[in-house]
Amino acid sequence: MPQLLSYAAMACPGNQILHAKDELHPVVNNSEHLFIAINPVAFSLGPLSVHWYGIMYFVAFLLFWMSGNWLAKNRGWWGWTPQDVGDFLFYAMLGVVLGGRLGYVFFYGFDSLLQDPLFIFKIGQGGMSFHGGLLGSIIAMWWFSRRTGRSIWQVADFVAPLVPIGLGLGRIGNFIGGELWGRVSDVPWAMVFPNAIQPGGWQSEQVRAAWMNGSLDHLARHPSQLYQAFSEGLLLFVVLAFYSRKPRPAAAVSGLFLLGYGCFRFLTEFFREPDSHIGFITGKWLTMGMLLSLPMVLAGLLIMVSAYRIAGTSTES
Repeated sequence: MPQLLSYAAMACPGNQILHAKDELHPVVNNSEHLFIAINPVAFSLGPLSVHWYGIMYFVAFLLFWMSGNWLAKNRGWWGWTPQDVGDFLFYAMLGVVLGGRLGYVFFYGFDSLLQDPLFIFKIGQGGMSFHGGLLGSIIAMWWFSRRTGRSIWQVADFVAPLVPIGLGLGRIGNFIGGELWGRVSDVPWAMVFPNAIQPGGWQSEQVRAAWMNGSLDHLARHPSQLYQAFSEGLLLFVVLAFYSRKPRPAAAVSGLFLLGYGCFRFLTEFFREPDSHIGFITGKWLTMGMLLSLPMVLAGLLIMVSAYRIAGTSTES
C-alpha cells in the first residue's frame, strides 16, 4: 500500500493523499466513483493481440466507407461515385495512421525520439495525434485530388462531414484503454482511472482494493475522453450533416469542420490532463492541444469567410 500511495502522490501533486483503510479487501464498495479498468486487448489470435483502440479504427474506416457510399449515391452534387470513396479510403488510411503517429512523435514525444530513434515505431507508447492525422489526411486529399482531376476543396468538402465518426470512435477507444484521462475533479460523474495512479493499474488488485475502500475518491477525474467523443464526434457530426445537406460554397464545409473541431477541442482541453512530459505550456491552463487548435479555429474562420465572399462575387458577376 505505501507503494500505491506513492504512485497516487505522483499522479496528483499538491493534493493530500488520504490514508488507506486498514481493511485491504473490503466486501462493500465504499467508493463514490466508477472504476475504469477494462482490458485494452479485445481478443488474441495466437501471438497477435487485437486492441480495442485498433477495433475502433477499423469500425471508423468501415463507417466512413458506408456513409461515403450513401452520400455518393444520394447527393449527386458532390460528383463522387462509390468507387471514388473506396479509392480515397485507401489513401486516407495511410494518411491518418502515418500522419497520426508522426504527429504524436514530433508534437508530443520529440524528446523520446531523440533518446531512442526507434520510438517512432513503438505505437504502444504514446499512440497517435489527431493534429498529425489531420495533416496526413490533408496530404491524402491533395494526392487524391491530383489523381482524379478534382480541386482540393471538392475532396475536402465531401470528406469533412464523415470525419467526426472516426473522431468519436477514437475517443471511445481512449476511454476503454483508460488513457488520455481528464483532470482531477469532485463532480458526481468523475471516474477513477487506475492507469493514472499506477502504470498498468487496471489489472492491479491492490489499486482495485484501495478504490473499493474509497481511498482513491480524491483522485477521481473528468472522463474527458467521453466529453471529446460527444463534442468532436457526435455533436460535430450533427452540425456538419445539417450544414452540408444542401450545396454550399466551395471550401465552406471544410472551413466549418476546422472551426468546429478547433473550438470543441480547445474547450475540452480545460478538462483533459496535459501529457505528463509536457504539462502546461504557460500558467495552469494553456496546453499543447489548445495551442495546436487555435490555428484550426483561425483557418476555419478565414476559409468560410473567403468561401462566401468568392461565391458572392461570382453571383454578382
